[in-house]
Amino acid sequence: MVHSKTEFSQSKSWVRRLSIVVVSTIAVGMGSCTANTSSNLTESPQAQSSPVAATKELQVVTTFLPITQFTKAVAGDRAEVIQLLPTNVGPHDYQAKPEDVQKLANADVLVENGLGMEEFLDDLVKNAGNAQLKVIDSSQGIKTIATEEIEGHEHEHEAGEKKAEAEHGHDHGEFNPHIWLDPKRAVRQVENIRDGLIAADPDGKAVYTANAAAYIQKLQALDAETTQALKPYTGKTFVAFHDFAPYFAQSYNLKANFLVDVPEENPSPDDVKRVMDTVKITHLKTLLTEPQQGKDAFSALAKDLKVQISTFDPMETGGAEATQPDYYLTTMRQNVKALVSAFTGQTTQSSLLFGMQKSIAVVPQWVKATQY
Repeated sequence: MVHSKTEFSQSKSWVRRLSIVVVSTIAVGMGSCTANTSSNLTESPQAQSSPVAATKELQVVTTFLPITQFTKAVAGDRAEVIQLLPTNVGPHDYQAKPEDVQKLANADVLVENGLGMEEFLDDLVKNAGNAQLKVIDSSQGIKTIATEEIEGHEHEHEAGEKKAEAEHGHDHGEFNPHIWLDPKRAVRQVENIRDGLIAADPDGKAVYTANAAAYIQKLQALDAETTQALKPYTGKTFVAFHDFAPYFAQSYNLKANFLVDVPEENPSPDDVKRVMDTVKITHLKTLLTEPQQGKDAFSALAKDLKVQISTFDPMETGGAEATQPDYYLTTMRQNVKALVSAFTGQTTQSSLLFGMQKSIAVVPQWVKATQY
């Protein structure tokens, strides 16, 4: 087919107009996409409401269970909390691994109990080489009890035993470190952790303050319940497997004795005699062992003394669920029940389930901040 020049000219003109329309449409579409993308970046509610979204999440390493429980209570979901020790290994038995050094190398904050409970930390922190690592000592400002003031520590060991203990670090040092077992002192630990996290992450102040206040309220309620439950037994003595209870005993006007200083220590004949004398003098009905320690030593002793065995859990070890903040509250209430049974001789669930510690699943309710 042959087209005239006029027809060809009109056809070219029509194509040019069509091209202009297409190009304009594409340009408008691209402009619209660009505008939408820019709007999403600047107006995203997540980006505006949470500074964590724009920065790296705070990495917090804790040492062992009670410190993890308290730190999680304060941090909520504002920071990632990682426990250094496996939950089934206590501070007395811990052996450092290369991956533990890496945890500290990557951390922003390290939270410890203090008072010599984590003697292994000095070398770990040094090897991690993390100059930016902030360390929170949760024992700061807490009234302590000197080891030499605790009944049972005045008995003498032979020179060889003393040397062996010094070499292996099997002692509690100058001060007893088990401050977390007194809810009153636990409140101060939570406050110290709160203040340390705020110093490390000032933008999270509202979250840390609100979460700490909520957990402290729970600790104060626990303290009030414990005071009421133990008031009838003021001045009475109880015997635990190792020396973890002086702060708890002092707080509730009780007296605590023990078989050994630290869990891995073998009792001497003098230790056994001291406990037997205490039970006979005080007419104690029950010896308090621990979930993973002391069963064999106390079983024979309890049989000879014709007393029961119950469990007081110092929470130095536990299952995976033991890292949750409410686990502390639940376990302390169980401990109080076990202690009452020690004074009264009435069998409780904790004595019936000796060696069969129940796992308690808890879901903490975090307080979240909506604005920063």
